[in-house]
Amino acid sequence: MGEKGRRSAVRLTARGAIALALVATMAGYVLTALLNVQHIVGAAFVIASVLGALLVNRRELLSLVVTPPLVFFCATLFVELGRAFGSVSIVQSLALGLYTSMTRGAPWLFAGSALVLGITWRRGLRDNVRELREELKAGAEMPRPRQPTFAPEPEGYFEPKMYGSPRGED
Repeated sequence: MGEKGRRSAVRLTARGAIALALVATMAGYVLTALLNVQHIVGAAFVIASVLGALLVNRRELLSLVVTPPLVFFCATLFVELGRAFGSVSIVQSLALGLYTSMTRGAPWLFAGSALVLGITWRRGLRDNVRELREELKAGAEMPRPRQPTFAPEPEGYFEPKMYGSPRGED
């Protein structure tokens, strides 16, 4: 059985992998609220991030590798915003909740980001970066069409035009 036989038939787009991490992190927050176990959020985020990195199409590795911190922050912001609406001072509650949740989740965030970077590097992230550099370099070398210089409108452009002759002069 060759290497192709061992590969998973399931492939995700970068958007799908990002959505997986976001939904899993939100589910982790729900389970944390129900079971009162703080580590569920981080574990759900790390597991979903690793699954996304393993299942994403190779050509979309570069898009995926930069998103784990944003996904974690967006999920945390959404949850803390929901909690803040029930308090007296929404802004103060939101700021304190974000600070607390992001501080508590920082080790999980770093672990998930590092694992995603390691997995995607092993799967071919280096090739994606090289291709992007070549595309950017080729784009910089291509002559660009010159933009037309500013040409003012002809005089009287904004003045009303008179068609025909005034009545009575015929």
